[in-house]
Amino acid sequence: MKLHKEGSKIILVSPVFIALATMILWYAGSDFLPFQILLILSAVVFYFLIIRFFRVPNRQFITKPGFIMSPADGEIVAIEEVFEDEYIKDKCLQISVFMSPLNVHINWFPFEGTVRYFKYHPGKYLVAWHPKSSLLNERTSVCVENKNHDLIMIRQIAGAVARRIVCYAKEGHSFKQNDELGFIKFGSRVDVYLPLSAKPKVKLKDKVVGGRTILAEF
Repeated sequence: MKLHKEGSKIILVSPVFIALATMILWYAGSDFLPFQILLILSAVVFYFLIIRFFRVPNRQFITKPGFIMSPADGEIVAIEEVFEDEYIKDKCLQISVFMSPLNVHINWFPFEGTVRYFKYHPGKYLVAWHPKSSLLNERTSVCVENKNHDLIMIRQIAGAVARRIVCYAKEGHSFKQNDELGFIKFGSRVDVYLPLSAKPKVKLKDKVVGGRTILAEF
């Protein structure tokens, strides 16, 4: 299993903390053998889940000019018309993808274009499916322009568990469809704000796969 570079420090350090916690529980707990076996197995499973979280999927990405691919793996939790007041300053079609801790947490650019705006916002850690999470949570805002000069906002949002958003976008940077946008560690959400002329290709509660599921058509 190939692992993402963003997980290298956590994967190296976490065994120390897991071992310490296991030892404390071992000596503070019962001498009952089944309890001790369960404790060790729980520690092993927990470490395996951490490793699995930072996996890089072995997948064939789909490149389709004129279409918006999903920027993340997860579930569609919002499809609605909203007013984007940070940079676009206009009504947009918002499509939101919620990533559970079991999903791949790499984010990808959903189409080809150029970054026109980037900003990191510190904030709260509401659950990622909360309606106010896109406004109150820690997040990054990346506004990108496609070849037809449409402006699209991509917003990475931290959730109740996530505490670290990584974004590779830089103003003026050009990218291709399915290039890596960033990584959100341990539970999160990605919002995409599209022109109202875009045609959604997904429904609420649909499961989507980053770089393979079409969210909408320009």
